[in-house]
Amino acid sequence: MALAEVFLPIALAIIMFGLGLSLTVADFRRVVAYPKATLIALLCQILLLPAVCFGLVLLFGLPPALAVGMMLLAASPGGTTANLYSHLFGGDVALNVTLTAINSVLAVVTLPLVTNLSLSYFAADSGTLGLQFDKTLQVVAIVLVPVAIGMAVRAALPAFAERMSTPVKIASAVILAVVIAGVLLQELDNLGGYIRSAGLVTLVFSVLSLTVGYWVPRLAKIERSQAIASCMEIGIHNATLSIAVALTLLNNNQMAVPAATYGVLMFFTAAAAGFLLRSRTAQPVSGPAA
Repeated sequence: MALAEVFLPIALAIIMFGLGLSLTVADFRRVVAYPKATLIALLCQILLLPAVCFGLVLLFGLPPALAVGMMLLAASPGGTTANLYSHLFGGDVALNVTLTAINSVLAVVTLPLVTNLSLSYFAADSGTLGLQFDKTLQVVAIVLVPVAIGMAVRAALPAFAERMSTPVKIASAVILAVVIAGVLLQELDNLGGYIRSAGLVTLVFSVLSLTVGYWVPRLAKIERSQAIASCMEIGIHNATLSIAVALTLLNNNQMAVPAATYGVLMFFTAAAAGFLLRSRTAQPVSGPAA
């Protein structure tokens, strides 16, 4: 699809550049300040969520393309929207920024790994080769290079970086909306079937991601604000990255459907989780899991 091949990488590059504009080297160093919270959140993101998603895919009996799309979504790092939601609902935003920074780097390894394992398991007979070395390098290019450029601009021109924050977000949202609309129009005949197949599983996955993100840290006695930050970071995935990999690197529209569906649903599930967590603030806490 020409629209996706041309404009989606541009949208993703703008989004990742915008992420870089919000990061500094200190955000990577800050992991020393939150070692336990960071480690638990990363383990949930890298190990627990793909395992949960794999179980859901088997439980719902998804066809191979949608199954791989779900696993691709599970392997994607947190999105920048997590920082906003965390701020709105009392999370530790500094921890969010740290997790986003680290996750974006780790995704260069984890995303191709999970994608290739998923293709081997679910779509071994499809003839899809997966993310070979050259395509893995493309993941590096579309994830890390724009982030590095954004960080360099932030370091050299902090005032400019602040001014560009909103325009960059608006530009990326507009381009992304056009691309997703184009994909959905191209798959219009199959859209009803995709929604029936992927709508419920993406909703359940979103709810479970948010639940895992909050309760695992709380059970590990992580303080509440950091657990909320973890909830938003783990519960709000970078759906744009999943769509980009599916459409441009794997050249498969169906694999992009779960991420496109999730990209709409997550705003509502994350907001609902945020309001529920905020309502608990007024309640007395008893024990680490409260």
